[in-house]
Amino acid sequence: MAGFLNGLLGNFSEVSVDELTKQYGIYLMPSEKVTTGFKLVRDSFIVTDERIILIDHQGVTGKKTRIASIDLDSIYDVTMETGGTGFDDSELTIHYITSPYYKANNAVTISYKFEFGKKFNLQPFYVAILTLATQNRKRINA
Repeated sequence: MAGFLNGLLGNFSEVSVDELTKQYGIYLMPSEKVTTGFKLVRDSFIVTDERIILIDHQGVTGKKTRIASIDLDSIYDVTMETGGTGFDDSELTIHYITSPYYKANNAVTISYKFEFGKKFNLQPFYVAILTLATQNRKRINA
């Protein structure tokens, strides 16, 4: 019941790698592996060894689906906000480059915000993405 309530409130909850691979394996590139993933009532996001896959089921039936990807190599910053009192949720915002050339003078950047329940331990996921972002910044600016 708590997972369903979190889903209704717009909070992601963790899902097993096996379940995500079984349900969304058709969207994986050859030799790409799921490392972790999260699900709302209908929407999901999956972290693989190459990218973050955003799965947005649309419409009343959810048959229409939008799939988008964030290349892990393009992430250059991440921010985390922990849940406070009341209905505050934990948030993780990933900042990434959408330009095909990361070192371009006119690189285009976007941010994407994920919301988790306030009781979800977001720190390990934040540290993993922060470590990746720090490595990417060093590589891009080298």
